[in-house]
Amino acid sequence: MIVTLISVIAQFGVSVNYNMVDYLPEDAQSTKAMELMEQEFEGAVPNTRVMINNVTIQEALTMKEKLASIDGVSDVTWLDDAIDIKTPIEMADVDTVETYYKNDSALFTFSVASGKEVAATDAIYELVGEEGAVSGEALNTATQQKMAVSETMFAAALLVPIIILILVLSTSSWVEPVFFLTAIGVSVLINLGTNIFIGEVSFVTQSVAPILQLAVSLDYAIFLLHSFSDYRQKVSDPKEAMRLAMKRSFPAIIASASTTFFGFIALTFMKFEIGSDLGLNLVKGIVLSFISVMVFLPALTLMFYKWIDKSQHKPFLPSFKNVGRRVVKVKVPSLFIVLILIVPAFLAQGQTNFIYGIGDQPESTRAGSDITKIEDVFGKNTQMVLLVPRGDIAKEEELVRELEGMDHVKSVLAYVNTVGSAIPPEYLDESVTEQFYSEHYSRIIVQTNTKTEGDEAFSFIEEVQGITTEYYGDEAYSLGEGVTLYDMKNVVQKDNTIVNLLTVITIAIVLLVTFKSITFPIILLLTIQSAVWINLSVPYFTSSSLVFVGYLIVSTVQLAATVDYAILLTEAYKENRKEMSALKAIKKTLDEKIFSIAISASILSSVGFILWITSSNPIVSSIGLLLGRGALLAFIMVVFFLPACLLLFDKVIDKTTLKANFYKEK
Repeated sequence: MIVTLISVIAQFGVSVNYNMVDYLPEDAQSTKAMELMEQEFEGAVPNTRVMINNVTIQEALTMKEKLASIDGVSDVTWLDDAIDIKTPIEMADVDTVETYYKNDSALFTFSVASGKEVAATDAIYELVGEEGAVSGEALNTATQQKMAVSETMFAAALLVPIIILILVLSTSSWVEPVFFLTAIGVSVLINLGTNIFIGEVSFVTQSVAPILQLAVSLDYAIFLLHSFSDYRQKVSDPKEAMRLAMKRSFPAIIASASTTFFGFIALTFMKFEIGSDLGLNLVKGIVLSFISVMVFLPALTLMFYKWIDKSQHKPFLPSFKNVGRRVVKVKVPSLFIVLILIVPAFLAQGQTNFIYGIGDQPESTRAGSDITKIEDVFGKNTQMVLLVPRGDIAKEEELVRELEGMDHVKSVLAYVNTVGSAIPPEYLDESVTEQFYSEHYSRIIVQTNTKTEGDEAFSFIEEVQGITTEYYGDEAYSLGEGVTLYDMKNVVQKDNTIVNLLTVITIAIVLLVTFKSITFPIILLLTIQSAVWINLSVPYFTSSSLVFVGYLIVSTVQLAATVDYAILLTEAYKENRKEMSALKAIKKTLDEKIFSIAISASILSSVGFILWITSSNPIVSSIGLLLGRGALLAFIMVVFFLPACLLLFDKVIDKTTLKANFYKEK
């Protein structure tokens, strides 16, 4: 309790990072480019756009000054940075003018400093009023930051009563659910508090880890207390009953914790560090939950077991008799349906249309409607910044001319086409040249009409990077939101292969050790992996986009968290099979275990669907939806497909399992 209290206080010292760029590996092109730009130039990459309607050029210049005076705002760029507005704008290039000023609307771009997004965007909204429109990365970060705390509280407020209801229905005591939740709740709080040693966690970890830890490790507490109540009926001394319960439930708890532990360890190998951040947190959570259940929960139970005795009630749910008989009747259709689905699902889950950022904001929100307002006037607009070695003006002019001639380019802002290549920069005041030149580099800003991500945007980025490489080789760098997402795509696709392979291998080893068999691990992994593939193929067949980070995390988490259902069923089947025929053993096992598996699956599924409903963050909500649906699919597969496989391969299992001792009919 002392450690928990300290942890509750310590968690307020942990900062939450909402910037996905920070989680790209050090050797990513955009990470290097960002570091170089910070060294060479004062300004940062523009991450916000503001549109003001019905303004003259003079009013727009006044607004530019007001925006620049907001704390955290820097490098406000507008038409006066692209052309000399002292000359009539009718004489200037139409495309350049209309990038910044069109139909009496002015569009400003600027940068908001990291950590100041909430205060700065609030001040911007106050300045531009209801008529103005704001969009960009900084606004997305500010929105996520504001929503994160309230949404986590809302999710917890919905979740805890649902879990209590599920547990009350599944036990015969009013107090037992409180013991389950206390044991795991304590470990969740200690996990949050010990993050102070890490210093900072990602917004995905902050939103998902506590709820996921609770859902995945509640089983450990259930295993122990169910064992304890069994032994209470056989042994009069509660301490002795607890000692026997700990001894009996230890193998089941350690097997369950091991599969989840190694599955989450696989996430820590991700180069895109949002995955490794979440993986580390969940691994720590599993260890803490295991310690809490094996050390804290027995002590708590022995202190207050009389409360459990006094609060007994009749079971609310009927016993699940004859379920096994009904399930066995549909074993052939179950096998047939899964075998038909498995190949298309496997192929489809990799072909889904993936989103690498946070996706589009819903139009029902101010952020979403503002994006539409800006795009209605100025069209889509994404900025890309190029850093090329300074010195060769002729080469730079040639590059700018080639960029201006490219499809999707609205305008290019560089020294050679703004000030003019005829004027040596040395003759001009630094205030004129500093936005274009540093000591070693020249900065070129390209305005494009592509989205920040997608096939069109990514192929455009590849084309621009190809052109700059032709001119400057490896010395040219590119950055901007689109470039970051392009790098993210390349990093996470490699991660996907490594993480999935590691998860399957580590869980296979745990299953191999647990069952001392070659066939059991293959059947169990096929069952759960099929549920994962079917789950992840749904977005493809429904033509909906899927956030890739969500896809990557869930493909690991679903396998690690739901393989427990298969272990629970198979362990019981293996024991029953020593005393009876395969058919009788599977019927008996289903009758005994379907209830426990249903409870575990309904808790994990509730957690997922509640995250999906309550979170406005597309990454968190997609993890929720996939997790909720995945737990249900895993339950269906374990109850219908797994028994059918165990019956079909009974003879093979007998031959490939060490000391199987299966019952032989005379």
